[in-house]
Amino acid sequence: MKTAVPCYYHLDVDVSPERVGQVRRILAAHLRLWDLEILVNPVCRGAELLLRAIDEHATDKHTSIELWWNGQHLITAIGDNDRDLRPDQDLRACLARIAAMSDGWGCCATDTGSKVIWFSQRARSGERVPRVPRTPAPRLREMLQLPREVPAAPPARPAHGVLEDAR
Repeated sequence: MKTAVPCYYHLDVDVSPERVGQVRRILAAHLRLWDLEILVNPVCRGAELLLRAIDEHATDKHTSIELWWNGQHLITAIGDNDRDLRPDQDLRACLARIAAMSDGWGCCATDTGSKVIWFSQRARSGERVPRVPRTPAPRLREMLQLPREVPAAPPARPAHGVLEDAR
């Protein structure tokens, strides 16, 4: 059986309004490269929401964006370096929208005092599912075996009382 190859991408960016659109296109290109076209819109929308919130509220605009694909889930993580930006106050509306459109999300602190906000998207059935290699179909000769003798069926007799064709 074939298994999915794990994929990872990391991008460091200084957030500004014009960079948000560029980052969206970069993330979309990587998702398409990984054959995850179906996840482009929700992932890029979520990343765009977080980047716009960081641009609006944070004093330190340097952010790190990471994508992890394990064959079933895509995790997008955005880490900022602003210790003053609080998820419970400044990012409340943004996180509510992230929670509504993702399969899971969370926020955690790092050793340096900054935070990482992540969300995940699960591949639905039929999307990037590992495929089992198909065995080739047998040839027609292998499938159809002719019998050695074909038994002859006895001739059909007319039913009693039915007239045969008169000539």
